[in-house]
Amino acid sequence: MVAEPKFHHRASLKQTNKPFKRRFATKNSMRDKAKGRTQRVSLKGKVLRKHSRADRRNAVRTEQRKKRDHIVMSTRIFTGRHRAPKIVVVIPLCADINASDIVRNLFACVDEPYPEEKAPKTARMLNVTRFKQTIQFVEVERNVLDILDAAKVADYVIMGISAEIEVDAFGEHCLSALQNQGHPGVFPIVQGMETVVPKRQNDVKKSLQSFMSHFFPEADKVYSTEMPTEALAILRMITAQAPKGVKWREIRPYMLADSVEFEPSAEDSQVGRLALTGYLRGANLSANRLIHIPNFGDYQIEQIYHVPVAVEAARGDSIEEDDEPVVLDRPDAEHQDSLVEANEPNTLNNEQTWPEDEEMNDWNVRMQEMEEKESRIAATKGQRTITVPKGTSTYQASWIAATEGDDNESDASDASSDDDEDMDSGSDMGSDEEEEDGDEEEYEEMVVGADGKIVSASDDEDNGDANSDKDEGLPSAEEEALQLKAYLKERERQNRDDLNFPDEVDTPMEISARERFARFRGLQSFRTSPWDPYENLPLDYARIFQFESFKRTQQRVLRMAADSVVKSGMRIRIILRAAPAQIAASYNPSRPFVAFGLMQHEHQMSVVHFTITRSEGYSEPVRSKDPLVAHFGFRRYNVQPLFSQHSLGGSNTNGVHKFERFLKPGVVSVGTIYAPIQFGTVPVSLYLPTPVAANDMSDSQTGVIPTLVGTGSSLEVNPSRILAKRIILTGAPFKIHKRSAVIRYMFFSPEDVIWFKPVQLHTKHGRTGHIFESLGTHGYMKCVFDGPIKQMDTVCMNLYKRVYPKWNTSLWSEHAQDEEQKQQWVGPVALKSDAMEL
Repeated sequence: MVAEPKFHHRASLKQTNKPFKRRFATKNSMRDKAKGRTQRVSLKGKVLRKHSRADRRNAVRTEQRKKRDHIVMSTRIFTGRHRAPKIVVVIPLCADINASDIVRNLFACVDEPYPEEKAPKTARMLNVTRFKQTIQFVEVERNVLDILDAAKVADYVIMGISAEIEVDAFGEHCLSALQNQGHPGVFPIVQGMETVVPKRQNDVKKSLQSFMSHFFPEADKVYSTEMPTEALAILRMITAQAPKGVKWREIRPYMLADSVEFEPSAEDSQVGRLALTGYLRGANLSANRLIHIPNFGDYQIEQIYHVPVAVEAARGDSIEEDDEPVVLDRPDAEHQDSLVEANEPNTLNNEQTWPEDEEMNDWNVRMQEMEEKESRIAATKGQRTITVPKGTSTYQASWIAATEGDDNESDASDASSDDDEDMDSGSDMGSDEEEEDGDEEEYEEMVVGADGKIVSASDDEDNGDANSDKDEGLPSAEEEALQLKAYLKERERQNRDDLNFPDEVDTPMEISARERFARFRGLQSFRTSPWDPYENLPLDYARIFQFESFKRTQQRVLRMAADSVVKSGMRIRIILRAAPAQIAASYNPSRPFVAFGLMQHEHQMSVVHFTITRSEGYSEPVRSKDPLVAHFGFRRYNVQPLFSQHSLGGSNTNGVHKFERFLKPGVVSVGTIYAPIQFGTVPVSLYLPTPVAANDMSDSQTGVIPTLVGTGSSLEVNPSRILAKRIILTGAPFKIHKRSAVIRYMFFSPEDVIWFKPVQLHTKHGRTGHIFESLGTHGYMKCVFDGPIKQMDTVCMNLYKRVYPKWNTSLWSEHAQDEEQKQQWVGPVALKSDAMEL
């Protein structure tokens, strides 16, 4: 019998695996062998060639040459015959520190006489012939404004601390303000070491060094000018080192004025030409740009002269000399920046449609009502009647009258004032324990004058005491204290409700929800749902300026500034036109007078955003639209910012950011205001406009200090950034059947249910759904969700409305403040008997 052949595959169908030949063939082995080295992949498809050793050496030499040239250029203005001095600001952090003593010791270590009366405190010139450089010492008093202004133009800062008295709350506030603003090199100098026992001197220095390193980690040593060797070492470091640049100020020109002179015009003695003399620092200056003077504003340049030290010493007191000084630059009439800061809106550019008969009839009725109202106001000389709860004082009634007056503004103002109404409706939750059932509140009428003050009440109109009318609207001291306490308590409750129940509001029963929330809309996705940033804009948006590309405009403006004629380091004289005489009258040689050059477009208004983080030292609620003082780089404003979430945007997002009613602690938020355009990133600090008593001061340090609300930095100018105010309408499940449920208490009419039917729903436990149909006549509705919901769950509906800032930004001026507001910027005085505790 023949055996059957065995079945087998053909050899061509067999799989041959690659043999394992390399030792380092696995991915982990190859990664370990590379030791972190990765070869860069060209994004443009260029072929990378392997660099030789000579190429790598040339690249290193080129980088070293660039760094060397940068150092030479940064220190070139401090060398030569007409060199600019290095500005050194001396700041007393303790009350017993005398800045003049520190400067006097530095003069003595090089055997130079200290100029007692020859030079002002802001221009103590020390010509160090040993190091071939000049130092200008600026001695400032314990004033926050002077300290911040002087530090903005300083090359080095000397911090004067005491060996006997601790740094008080005012000194710590100055350190925090300088830390946020940006500072150059810091030298801590201690005074009074001779009064300390020699055995404890090292401990005192270690303690002070630990304190200063908390604010300035680069300050690794505490010096003492009482010893000539250490004083000489300080001068050697100041003259040998290149000043540490502050990035936000280096891109623009600035000056510490040595003299300020005013020449009135023939037409008006209060307006004329202002001459500022000093060394130009930072970037180059063009006569076509504007000059900003803190507390006074922006002004145009008429001429710029070159005034070297030798010419300056020989000339007279007049602004223009007889020997015709060198004119560096004159403005070009076609290219000079204008003082116009806002556009004039043209209302005729709006969409023009032919009205229908019904619209015309409604308009005629409204016009008739307005005419009747105006006639009544004219008959009563601007007086009007308001209804207030019975027992309301005239002081409280004036706030109600002001609130009602704000509601009669334009539509844009109404859109912003709705925030307060929504906030009040949302803050009424949880206040049932304050009301009693069955009690009806009685009301009375009061007459409000044209100036907003209460004229009289309805029950005492015949009261004709003229002397009592003057004090009728003013509460007593006890009543005002109680009202302030109640006001702060109400703000605290609103802040607490906003944290516990964010954005939740109750649907009103007396008005339909579709009318109350007519300006709101629903979004399926807060980040990606489309929202046109140019729809229904307020009239204020017609006054602002907007760039097609902010980054490209900034690059072009910086290139233009680099090509200017007036170079940094020159001693120049700037002639400003149409300047008020108040500038020269307020000039004090013992206080620093600084001026900054603006870049192109920086005088024009736009929508400015900045990041803000709440200060840990201030725990009171900070609400959107609260009046604050903003230190915005080299400018200061009175602002009422809107706060929003700091969420990162991108090409796939819609540019919508959630509006925040309160500035929350520990979270970076974004503030939005109308303000002049600002190129570059500048530091921002927010202060309260009124002083607050310092609770951490001792009895010997009675006084007030500035209240820092928050710090941050500026962002890009972007009017298209949408601030969306969110409200959450809530409902409770009535009946549940698998994925469907009957929801109540969200609406109270079937028309509202049908109106908001397209808006998506969600629950606090993570379910999403939508309205299926309306049930009954009391606002019940059947909803379908993506899964079963629980009886304890809450159904929510998110609605959004865009909000805008108000046009209320103004220049903050120190001279416009009262004495109490000015006093908060001045440091208190402590006694030397308060020994320092280590």
